[in-house]
Amino acid sequence: MVCAAAVFLGKLIGWLALAVLPMLLFAATATATATAAGQVQPEPTIEAASLPLVKLPETIKQPLALDRFTISYWVDSSGQASFAEAREQSYNNSPNRVSLGTSAKSTWVRFQVVNPASAERDVFLQFPHAYHNKSLGFYETDGKRLLRKAVIDLNAPEDNPYLYKGAGVFSFQLAPGEQKTLYVHSVSYSHQWFELQLLDAFHSKQALVSSYTDSALMVGILIALVIYNLLLYFFASKRENIFYSLYLVSAVIWIALSYGLLSGVFEVYGDTALQFHTSLMAFPIFLILFMTEIFKTKLHHPIEHKFLQAMLALLVVAFVWSLFDIQAALQPASSLAALMMVVTLSVGISLWLKGEVLARYFLIGHGFFVFFNALAVLYYKGMLGFHYVTSHGVGIGIMLEALMLAFIIAYRMKLLEDMKAVQEELKLQAATDPLTRLYNRRFFYAEADYLLQRAQSEHYPVSILTLDIDRFKQVNDTFGHAIGDRILQELADILKGSVRESDIVARFGGEEFVILLNKCDFRAASKLAEQIRVAVTKHAIELSASETMSFTISIGLTEVLLGKEQIDDAIHRADLALYSAKKAGRNRVEARA
Repeated sequence: MVCAAAVFLGKLIGWLALAVLPMLLFAATATATATAAGQVQPEPTIEAASLPLVKLPETIKQPLALDRFTISYWVDSSGQASFAEAREQSYNNSPNRVSLGTSAKSTWVRFQVVNPASAERDVFLQFPHAYHNKSLGFYETDGKRLLRKAVIDLNAPEDNPYLYKGAGVFSFQLAPGEQKTLYVHSVSYSHQWFELQLLDAFHSKQALVSSYTDSALMVGILIALVIYNLLLYFFASKRENIFYSLYLVSAVIWIALSYGLLSGVFEVYGDTALQFHTSLMAFPIFLILFMTEIFKTKLHHPIEHKFLQAMLALLVVAFVWSLFDIQAALQPASSLAALMMVVTLSVGISLWLKGEVLARYFLIGHGFFVFFNALAVLYYKGMLGFHYVTSHGVGIGIMLEALMLAFIIAYRMKLLEDMKAVQEELKLQAATDPLTRLYNRRFFYAEADYLLQRAQSEHYPVSILTLDIDRFKQVNDTFGHAIGDRILQELADILKGSVRESDIVARFGGEEFVILLNKCDFRAASKLAEQIRVAVTKHAIELSASETMSFTISIGLTEVLLGKEQIDDAIHRADLALYSAKKAGRNRVEARA
């Protein structure tokens, strides 16, 4: 019931937001129009007839969602031109999505819009990526006069009716058959790229609501990886986990900043947002630290390590520089990124050629990173056009590399676990008898000394059993060594099944076995020894479909005199009891205090 109510409430809020947002934008525009009504200025110049013309749908019932049309632009190299001066310039035609590089920080755009419908039309001119700008201006003219203007200062965005969660929105009206000329003045900090859209109220609000879905998904995945790797670091204390986590944190900041999530959620703009671009220098720093740690370059690959250290030094210098003058530090950022990609990719190839198991996986992930970031670098420099892959190249590259680095960490953990398992297996092989899989004499003595010390400190009894197979040489001579080996193996199974996990069963050699019984006194040891003897007597070994054989054992036992003797002394007394059992006719238990 509560869940249904919550869902209904969420839908209701969403419907209200969708219904109210266009009205708010329209109201804000109407207010601005009224305010600017006294500022209408006659202009002597009429725009050239060759100015790009955008035709709206011919009927009012047709949706307005134009995201592909022709504009024209002019780059103000001085950065000081007024609207009147910009209006007089010669413009270049271009698509409405364009990247102009680092030399076009102040750019003017203009185009004409005509309404061929028989009814008035409300049009929303949207600049979705205003969040990365220093300022943004909209100018509406009738071809002769400036009718209205709206300027957004991203360093003072408070209560600006034309700014909504990082997007610039300027609405205007077109009467039937009316034609207007729109100007947009975009002032960026470093790289000039933008997109313009002409939308109706419904598509305007839809675009604004869904602006940051992709970047939110990227950030969510990366944050989950950060949390997971921090937990790994706390449990395993592996430095590659902390370097990878810091790489991800820097990447999260960069993606959230570059694709508007930071401005859309926290309303961070202008110089404040610009300062977060230090993350652009930070995440390659942590990537290189991750490489040096995961590949142990300082220890195993000194030449590659020197190249990585040199690149790291340049990145650290750029990072420190960005703390004092981020705008200046961003100028060579694309070139530095290109150099970083060349160095890290070259080192990865070199390590792969040297047989590093993880290098091939690193090359796959880093190859994606290099490819998509190369597209982004060319895009930011204005050498590639504006589309989703180029404009989101850094984010796509980071995501693919981050996932592959996560795989590398997981695969390295598997390799370490496999190595540990092999080492444990080697230890087990060194500590056990290969035929019976019981512990051998060396392991027994090492473990017994420790257990006796613990028993003495905690004051609990320990007993020793020694036993061997009666007339075992005769069995070997009669039935062969293969049957003798089977007897040893099946006796070992009986012994393991008769004792507890805390006890130690060992084969001392030939048909001789020793058992250390933990927390077991003389009386309990005697009872257990008799149970073992009876179990062995009842056990039959199948020689063929119609023939079986059985065997017996003799057992000697004693309780260890803790603090008064060594393990050898106790085994010697148990052996004396075993000899007594042999002399008394075999297949029996003898004890000696």
